[in-house]
Amino acid sequence: MTTGLIKTRAERFLATLRHCQVLGLVVEDASEDSVTMRLPYSAQIVGNPIQGTVHGGSLTTLMDTACGTAVFSVLPGFELCPTLDLRMDYMKAATSGLDLLAVAEVTRIASSVVFTECSVYQEQDGQPGDLIAKCAATFMRIGANMTPPEFRARIEHGDEV
Repeated sequence: MTTGLIKTRAERFLATLRHCQVLGLVVEDASEDSVTMRLPYSAQIVGNPIQGTVHGGSLTTLMDTACGTAVFSVLPGFELCPTLDLRMDYMKAATSGLDLLAVAEVTRIASSVVFTECSVYQEQDGQPGDLIAKCAATFMRIGANMTPPEFRARIEHGDEV
């Protein structure tokens, strides 16, 4: 699968998730083993309105979605894989007003589980800045035959369906 096709597949997957649309999540890049996703800074993701710091739930959603999208994008076929486990480490509070970038990587694909890692940074001068949080997540493989046909069609054909 080409990098362009993987990115398209990742974008279409993300477009099916309503909470991702509300948060404004965007696939910045996608390859055979990783996905880079952006969470734009907005009032919706703030946990402390006085300081403007990002809520931990926003970070969790970003990392879970980035890892899950990486898994879906790289597996052959159209296999939905629910999250089994997500272990997070918060390194520092995110700076108010800056977008968050998540880089999720698939580290191992086994017969029944997919292993991932993700790091979240805030962009500074077009480059990843300080590490904000990181996670290790696993996803259960349930088989492509468990993916609803209408979901598969939406990923294959986008909004044409």
